[in-house]
Amino acid sequence: MFGYVIRRVAAGLSVVLVVMVISFFLFFIGPAKPEYAICGDRNCTPSRLADIRASLSLDKPVSEQFTEYFSGIFTGREIHSGGFVKECDVPCLGWSFIRNEPVTKLIVERLPVTISVALGAMVIFTTLGVTIGALAAIHRGSIWDRALVSSSLILTSFPYYLVALLAAIYLTIQFEVFPRSGYHPLTDNPWEWFKGLLLPWAVLGAVYATAYARYTRAAMVEALSEDFVRTARAKGLSPRRVHFRHALRAGLTSVVTILGLDLAGLLAGTIFTERIFEVQGLGLLALNAFDNGDLPVIMGSVMYASFLLVGLNIVIDIVYSFLDPRVRLG
Repeated sequence: MFGYVIRRVAAGLSVVLVVMVISFFLFFIGPAKPEYAICGDRNCTPSRLADIRASLSLDKPVSEQFTEYFSGIFTGREIHSGGFVKECDVPCLGWSFIRNEPVTKLIVERLPVTISVALGAMVIFTTLGVTIGALAAIHRGSIWDRALVSSSLILTSFPYYLVALLAAIYLTIQFEVFPRSGYHPLTDNPWEWFKGLLLPWAVLGAVYATAYARYTRAAMVEALSEDFVRTARAKGLSPRRVHFRHALRAGLTSVVTILGLDLAGLLAGTIFTERIFEVQGLGLLALNAFDNGDLPVIMGSVMYASFLLVGLNIVIDIVYSFLDPRVRLG
């Protein structure tokens, strides 16, 4: 097990390195010109543009800029901006051109918001989706099973942003079923934190739950036809034990794979949810940086997302061996 984890970590770090190299060079050979965004439309002379490029080290070769960026992640570095020297602590993901702050600080400030939205929604859609899917698989072919498949297809046929927008308009503004959305720090006021995220959790959880119900149903139906389930029944185990201890446990392996990828995507930023429900998380941070041509923030968001995706994939591979006895890591 230990050797497997070491190999997976080494492979994951190599993937992150490749992503960083490709992203860095794509961004810097692209059309983005951050010095124009900083200079503005008024009093933007060629000499001022040259000064801004020099202060941001944009006049250096791309290879030299990449070397500074890569070394700064592990050792930190000094940022020259506007004639001042600023210390960027480890892990230094750069300095925001627009906000004039370290990228790491911006990500850390927005991270609790995105984590709150993602984990709260995950609890809802995994609990609801797996439960409904398991019950549908057990009662396969019944009216409840057909109703589940039909309703899930209807809901998933609508774009998520449309569902979220309609929920925000009708459930908070017109009928006031839910309180107004927004983020309040958990440490400041737990009740306001809960109320502000209740509707985003409900909408995101309901939409994702339909997919997880279908995934769970399909995986469990397949598991119920396996030999080990027939053996468990032949041994005289109760139907409840056969369904939930054996079939559901084996069927969850494929669900866990999808859960890891979805959770990584949610933790990297839920742009529509954050925009519609006025929740300032990592998704909006990256979107605004893209609009403003803030390359360090874009690079920092890409690095954070790649680390997250690789790390969760390693965790999923380890969890496999505990969910399915047929899987062994070595």
